[in-house]
Amino acid sequence: MSVSLLGGWFPAMLDVLAAGALIAAVGWRNRNWRWRAVPLIAGATLLLTMLAAYPGAKAVGITDPLPFSVWFWFGLAISALIVLAAGWRTARWWRRGTAVVAAALAALVCANGVNQFVGYYPTIDSAVNDWTNAPLPGQVSMAGLRGGASVKVPAAGRLVAVNIPDTYSHFGHRQELVYLPPIWFVKSAHRHHLPVVELIGGERGGPGDWVRLGNAVQVSDAYARQHHGFAPILVFADATERFDNDTECVNGPKGNSADHLDQDIPKYIEKTFGAATNPDQWAVAGFSMGGTCSIDLVVEHPDVFHHFLDISGDLAPYTSTPAASLHDLYGGNVALEKANEPLLVMRAHGKYTGVNGLFLTSTQERRHQHEAEELSKAAAKVGIWSRVQISPGTHVWQFAAPAFATAYPWLVSQLAPQAGQHGQHRETRHTKPA
Repeated sequence: MSVSLLGGWFPAMLDVLAAGALIAAVGWRNRNWRWRAVPLIAGATLLLTMLAAYPGAKAVGITDPLPFSVWFWFGLAISALIVLAAGWRTARWWRRGTAVVAAALAALVCANGVNQFVGYYPTIDSAVNDWTNAPLPGQVSMAGLRGGASVKVPAAGRLVAVNIPDTYSHFGHRQELVYLPPIWFVKSAHRHHLPVVELIGGERGGPGDWVRLGNAVQVSDAYARQHHGFAPILVFADATERFDNDTECVNGPKGNSADHLDQDIPKYIEKTFGAATNPDQWAVAGFSMGGTCSIDLVVEHPDVFHHFLDISGDLAPYTSTPAASLHDLYGGNVALEKANEPLLVMRAHGKYTGVNGLFLTSTQERRHQHEAEELSKAAAKVGIWSRVQISPGTHVWQFAAPAFATAYPWLVSQLAPQAGQHGQHRETRHTKPA
């Protein structure tokens, strides 16, 4: 069902149903209930909600302040459960049932409030497909690529599910995805040595996020239609192993994510799909945690990647606090932490050649704006051209997707040394793109 979870009639209907069910569960009942039990229930609800909002949220890793509406509905869900317990003896069976329904509906509204805040599931069908591990639109297996090359440029590229060996990293990643542009399927030299972009999502998510939420396949197909089927190979990488494993793309207690991204993936893509081996034709793009990863991987591994799109990333790999980051990401190893901080890495490396990128952030992300400016200034000192672009929005996929689409033509122009053969305009390195 293409019913929006982010706005419109469905979320409003849930609000009305949840509020109505709670009112029915509380009821008028008797005087003792109205003047003694209900005020106590309200007080207990307020106390528990405040404890959940802080320090409870921090304890489970929620560092960004959630909207008031999320905590409001969380409180109503708690209230319904207290009503159920407090009035169990005197309530009729239908009131008990209504209290259970009210708690469930309020919890659902609360959960969708978080979803609306981060923009993770835009529609009901996107949520169901993710929960059921349904194949993404157009997704095929490696076996589905068989059938030989074509003499004509296909109308669209293909999305193939791959199991990349963890030969170098031993990182227990999930199944990943590769987008092969239309030109890859044509019997010509253009099929070989195509440029590559690794795409990395946020700390909570999976390899398919850039397909479902970032619209990266549609963006690439649209570009290919205007450039004779040419576009980069896109790799939808797994940097976290599971939904809640915030690796920040470094090697550490949470796994050797960096080794997977800069060794396992490039070697597999080059061998399996005939991709380019020149670092000037490899890029990393990411949103949120993935944005942090993009600049970090490029400055640490310029022998693998030369270009980055950092969308709303942090100044350095970070979890919740400096102390927690040191412990969670590096096991307390200060030297390892310093080896993964882009500002320190660039300063230690010195002059870079052929490396560039964009920092894309939104108008509502003041901290990210300042950090992007700081990174960009430091990059300029070591020969890395970059630019900070600020666009309307906030820290959600609904900002990241159009930001990527806008920056995509520039990124492709940097990746394709023979861009003129495909009807592209090649930008000059370290100069402001048109």
